Amino acid sequence: MNFFLLRCLSFLGIQILFDKKLNLTVGKPLIIVANHQSTYDIPPIIWYLKKFHPKFISKKKLGKGIPGVSYNLRNGGSVLIDRRRPQEAIKLIKIFAQKVERNKWSAVIFPEGTRSRDGKPKKFQKKGLITLFENIPSAVILPISINNSWRLAQYNYFPIPMGVKITFTSHKPIILGDIGIEKALSQVERVIQGGINLTTLS
Repeated sequence: MNFFLLRCLSFLGIQILFDKKLNLTVGKPLIIVANHQSTYDIPPIIWYLKKFHPKFISKKKLGKGIPGVSYNLRNGGSVLIDRRRPQEAIKLIKIFAQKVERNKWSAVIFPEGTRSRDGKPKKFQKKGLITLFENIPSAVILPISINNSWRLAQYNYFPIPMGVKITFTSHKPIILGDIGIEKALSQVERVIQGGINLTTLS
């Protein structure tokens, strides 16, 4: 389904370039951290990183109404949280993180909390990241910078503009156990935001 969603976008002349020149070992828990610009951030991560079986931390409302994406979020091992109930959300993330550690899955988190409507990076909300880092201590962290997917949502997804070039840049993996939680928090935010091309936002 995610492949066909991407093919539909290609019919509109939309290019999705996913740089995944990675030196990652399958079978180790992975935390994929990315900035967030639209719901179209999700299908490319699922498709291009499919061998790592990514599971998402996502808003509860995305579990309905989006063909392919909603079904995957509900039934693919992801966790759906209500940000209006932060204590409950952290408990659910903790349970999810422990499953990721135990099963050697990959967890995907968009720590800005909500998508950027103009592509400009937002300050990371740290509680979800900290919960993941504390409960997946053997994780490798993969920072990803997403550029230009916000343009697909700038008219509330209709019409979708033609000819947009969207890039996903995978940065050097971070070994959580080598640097600790505090350094990992600052480093992952700095790396991701440094990969956002602010010159394309006007």
